[in-house]
Amino acid sequence: MSAIAGAGMFRSLRVHDYRLWASGAIVSNVGTWMQRTTQDWIVLTRLTHHDAFAVGITTALQFGPQLFLSPLTGLVADRVPKRTLLTITQAVMGVLGLGLGLLVLSGSDTLVEVYGFALLLGITAAFDAPARQSFVSDLVGPDDVSNAVALNSASFNLARLLGPAVAGLLTEAVGPGWVFVINAASFAAVLTSLRFIRAPAFDVAGGRKGSIRDIGAGFSAVVRRRDLLIVFVMVAVMGTFGLNFPIYASTMAVLFGQGATGYGLLSSALAVGAVTGALLSARRPAPRFVLLILAGALFGIGLLLGAVAPSYLVLAIVLPLVGVAAQTFMTTANGLVQMGVDRVVRGRVMALYMATVMGGTVVGGPLIGWIANVLGPREGLVVGAIAGVLTAVVGAVYLRRHADAPEPALHTD
Repeated sequence: MSAIAGAGMFRSLRVHDYRLWASGAIVSNVGTWMQRTTQDWIVLTRLTHHDAFAVGITTALQFGPQLFLSPLTGLVADRVPKRTLLTITQAVMGVLGLGLGLLVLSGSDTLVEVYGFALLLGITAAFDAPARQSFVSDLVGPDDVSNAVALNSASFNLARLLGPAVAGLLTEAVGPGWVFVINAASFAAVLTSLRFIRAPAFDVAGGRKGSIRDIGAGFSAVVRRRDLLIVFVMVAVMGTFGLNFPIYASTMAVLFGQGATGYGLLSSALAVGAVTGALLSARRPAPRFVLLILAGALFGIGLLLGAVAPSYLVLAIVLPLVGVAAQTFMTTANGLVQMGVDRVVRGRVMALYMATVMGGTVVGGPLIGWIANVLGPREGLVVGAIAGVLTAVVGAVYLRRHADAPEPALHTD
């Protein structure tokens, strides 16, 4: 890699505020992935007898609120100063991590209580996600928005690389309760970075004051745009039936006779590919619709290879390919959506986008878990592979019919 290419890849880090945010977010994200990994593992192995459906329910409770609350949370992201909103949500998530850790350490945790913490975390994250997704443009200039989105994804997935592996080791070494406590402490890093960010726009509400009818502005902005609408359809298919990695990794780890460390390493193998995919996206000057098609097809092929893997080692070798495809797809879709709408409705549009991505697990998580229980873990991966191929087909049909204008128009605000 040349020095010029490297500078281009990481150009957003030259901005003081973005660099400060990224340094705090990576620490917090590592802790969050530690908690998610450990939470799914104790549900699968401690609170149930390898019940993948229960893991799916946990996932649905954690991400479901983003589906049902998205109109409200998007409006809040556009109306409340992002520093204030993110400070509140990050602090609450830290308190929830501490509470779950103390509960597990006491030995009195039950499946219902873990469900409750997952739901509370999901509600808080529903308010946090659109603000985090949309504030990037407040920290960098319009020319760097696409790069900053990609680097955010790289940071998130670097944490996804480190978090599960560390969680698996700590779970076996000191127990799951301490993993949750460590996650709670990690939020201090992002809260500190929020305190020292200087961007004036970060302390200003995103849009004009308006009525409750403005809640639907994000939805209207999408449905009026055929190009953005097809991106949302593709993301819905992928988010619902494809992006169920906790279930894939946990059930396949059990199938191959692995413990918590083996499960964590499978999650990290996915993240190796995801970090690579995000960094490759950061090199591109702008997101391209055709990449959604290619990434969807590659995702399907990768999961199909994983489904027929004869051993744990072969599966671990295949999963980075799946990670590259998944992250290329999601980073490209995120960039197309963020750069395709005006700033005054970006929070509401991103809330709808996050609801589409994460909210799909309300249906997909339990469904894939049920399939893994009834038919087997390999069949769960096959369903995800079909989703990837179907996504590519949907995109290819759109591109063929609208080859004259396939790309969403980009807003530079």
